[in-house]
Amino acid sequence: MERNSRRAGGPGHDALQRVRREGRWWWLQARHTHRIWRWALLAAVVLFLALILLRRPLADWFWDEPRIQQLLEQGDHALLAGRLSAADGSGAREYFQAALALDGDRSQAREGLARTGAAALRWGANALARDDLGSAAEALALARQLQVPQPASEALARQLRDRQAAGAGLDVLLGQARQALAAGRLDDTPEDALPLLQRVLELRPLDVAALEAREDALSDLLLRARTASERGDVQQAARLLRRARDYDPGHADLPASQEALSRALESRARQAARELQRGRLDAALAQLQPALDAAGEDPAVALQRGRLAAALLKQGQRLAADYRFDEAAARLDDAQRLQGASRELTAARQQIERARLARQSQRGSGVRPGASTKQLGRLLEQLGEAEARGQLIAPPGASAYDALREAQSLAPDDRRVVAAAKRLLPASRHCFEDALRQNRVEAAGGCLQAWQTLAPTDPGLGVARNRLALRWVAIGSERLGSGDVRFAARAALQARQLQPALAELPAFEARVLQAGGLPR
Repeated sequence: MERNSRRAGGPGHDALQRVRREGRWWWLQARHTHRIWRWALLAAVVLFLALILLRRPLADWFWDEPRIQQLLEQGDHALLAGRLSAADGSGAREYFQAALALDGDRSQAREGLARTGAAALRWGANALARDDLGSAAEALALARQLQVPQPASEALARQLRDRQAAGAGLDVLLGQARQALAAGRLDDTPEDALPLLQRVLELRPLDVAALEAREDALSDLLLRARTASERGDVQQAARLLRRARDYDPGHADLPASQEALSRALESRARQAARELQRGRLDAALAQLQPALDAAGEDPAVALQRGRLAAALLKQGQRLAADYRFDEAAARLDDAQRLQGASRELTAARQQIERARLARQSQRGSGVRPGASTKQLGRLLEQLGEAEARGQLIAPPGASAYDALREAQSLAPDDRRVVAAAKRLLPASRHCFEDALRQNRVEAAGGCLQAWQTLAPTDPGLGVARNRLALRWVAIGSERLGSGDVRFAARAALQARQLQPALAELPAFEARVLQAGGLPR
């Protein structure tokens, strides 16, 4: 019965199985197709990114290849036409180099340059055969630039030197050099031994006779240098040493000659130091100046140069304090010739100029016409009374300083006026310090002006001006932060008048300018 039921359901069962199989096939096909599209999309994305990243190399390959081939062909044509190099770029060398610049691995371009170098050697040999030495030299230079094998280029160079030597009459020059050497004429004129030998060796660098003659001439030249050093003529010794180095920097006698010069320089530096200790600045300068001209970079000479310049600067300030302004300026000029311009020298010049102006304003012509001794005496009495009251700088118009200024305008050289100025000088300094300590910059400026009038060349004035300028900047910055732009602008102007080279001033002025307190 079971077999009958299975037989009865057979066709239906087979159909069902077929449907199942076909449905699964379609499902598998759809799934497989979905995977294919996914992989295809991924491949397309990768290809797109590769094209973006490699667009320049691909473009270079597509576009440069025809250009490179064209350059190679143009180089071959130029080489066949004999145009090895041209300033306008139409020579074989220029074409092959341009192709090599576009593709550094292109062997045809390197081979073209090698062929151009070989052609340059042939061109040079042909030029020698035609006795065209200029063209031969140009061809040799081109071949060396193209890095032809050295033996080939040296052979052409040797032939060229021989031809040049034959045309220049080098044997005649060598004979003239020997005659000059025998006469002791070494290096003073172009017709002396060493210049003539140099001309011979430029064309025949391996000429044994010329080399031996130059050796003898340099030995004599360096002997003269050592003799000059021993007698203290360091300028002549240094000149001879420089000339010897120009001809042969490795000559055996150079170290001994340089040592002799160094000893002579040290001796002059010691003598200058002794004169400086004695206060004889002119004698020290006379001793040191030849050493400076010969070898200013020598350590011993440079040390004494700095010391002497400082001493000259101080002496100039002392001369200005005695109202000897022309002599003071001359001393500052001497210091500048020794050391060059410096901040100290500039400050000293400004200080002396202020002292000169102050002296001119005081001096006039002695006692003014119409002014009597009684009038001067009355001013001196007022000065003494103000001193007794302690009114040295203030109040304005009734202070001892004001009375002194009037007395100086009448008789600046009167011994009583000079003595009063010396008495008031410490008071002006104390006044400045007290006002600065209390941040009363206006009052400090008045005290500083009095100090400067009483002692125009006082070394402490420069420091005082710098301190007051710094205080103006500090207070001005504080007031600028609180919005007081007008005061900040005034502080900037005061600081610039006091010390234009103040390091903090540019930044402060920029802030004030940004706030609209200074004109642009």
